Amino acid sequence: MSTARAGRRPWADLRFFIGLLLIALSVAGVWLIVGAAKQTSPVLQAVRTIVPGEPLTSADVRVVDVALGAAGAGYLTPAGLGTGNIATRTIADGELVPTSAVADADQARTTSVVVRSTAPVPASIRTGSVVELWAAAPLAEGKGFAAPRVLLSEATVSSVDRDDGPLSTRATTLELVVRWARCSPR
Repeated sequence: MSTARAGRRPWADLRFFIGLLLIALSVAGVWLIVGAAKQTSPVLQAVRTIVPGEPLTSADVRVVDVALGAAGAGYLTPAGLGTGNIATRTIADGELVPTSAVADADQARTTSVVVRSTAPVPASIRTGSVVELWAAAPLAEGKGFAAPRVLLSEATVSSVDRDDGPLSTRATTLELVVRWARCSPR
């Protein structure tokens, strides 16, 4: 018993072409949907830790394409990086640079202070760490120190230099970035 169907060629049937058309349309549709969802925009990413008050240059950042959608307006673009920009807060290595962390240098409200400590400084203190600065004055008799007091409640570490050599004093030098407020004249 033979059927008429066994002798037909599949490409001669209209259903075969409709099936191929449906496959092609579904592939094209998926490709368009994925392409539309993958819209990226270029923003800047820090290549090292940048501390408050430090100028932002093209050497400190790299351009990365990211899909941020509506949140993309909150990040610095290559066109937004101008001369005279400084960081207003610590921007960690690898962090996307938010526009809120950048200001014009004329608005700078920071200064640097160098502190040398003969007491051990923890190894966890590194560039970008936020620290308190305490001091204790030596007593007049030369035997001990007065009660310590806070000199700065918040300072950002800009650099750490540890003297670890065999003939060193084992002191650590810290460069601290300090925010200051402008005082109005009286």
